[in-house]
Amino acid sequence: MAREAKLKVKLLAWTKNPEENVAAAIRQCYSAVGASDLKKKTDKETRERLIKQILESGHTSTIEHASFTFAVEGISRACSHQLVRHRIASYSQQSQRYVSELKGGMEYVIPPAIKNSKLKKQFKKAMNEAEENYKSLMEKGVTAEDARFVLPNAGETKIVVTMNARSLLNFFQQRCCQRAQWEIRTLAKEMLRLVKKKAPLLFANAGPTCVSEKICWEGKMSCGRYKSLGGELRSRG
Repeated sequence: MAREAKLKVKLLAWTKNPEENVAAAIRQCYSAVGASDLKKKTDKETRERLIKQILESGHTSTIEHASFTFAVEGISRACSHQLVRHRIASYSQQSQRYVSELKGGMEYVIPPAIKNSKLKKQFKKAMNEAEENYKSLMEKGVTAEDARFVLPNAGETKIVVTMNARSLLNFFQQRCCQRAQWEIRTLAKEMLRLVKKKAPLLFANAGPTCVSEKICWEGKMSCGRYKSLGGELRSRG
């Protein structure tokens, strides 16, 4: 029987000493000395000053030298479709063509608006019917690559994601925003929590622009959070 999935995010790997590498890359742009020597000679105070300076200036190409790899489970196919729109990243997603057995039942994600309402029973019924139809087609000889067409957007998927720090800042800016869809916002917040432990300087002000720049660019669509943060409202239009 189909069952509810649970979000799991694990930081699989990351650049060793990410902020030291970034600081060495920053200094390399203005030094005749090699980056390996610069890394050894850069103290903590200088490193913090350099990283803060490039983040404030927006000249952030040097932070691409730090990357992070995540193992993500328990997100819906609807969420993964949003995730892969962030193009400067590497993705390896579980295949519905080759992983065709629904061991223990199909897993799925329930939107909170449905989970906390009287519609939950109807939703779970639809998930069970989708699973039954999928299995029935397979039993009748339909290949997994064709039978999967009856599976829902709510269906759980697993994916490995690698992004550099610069791409992550953009991702957090877009997806930690209150106007982002709830599931990918939940994912982004958990990813941010994990990378902050490894590179607190790089991600100190990561998040929506109302946090990082004290500016909301959503115009009339703004959630209004910028007010409590002492920011201002602007529109790109």
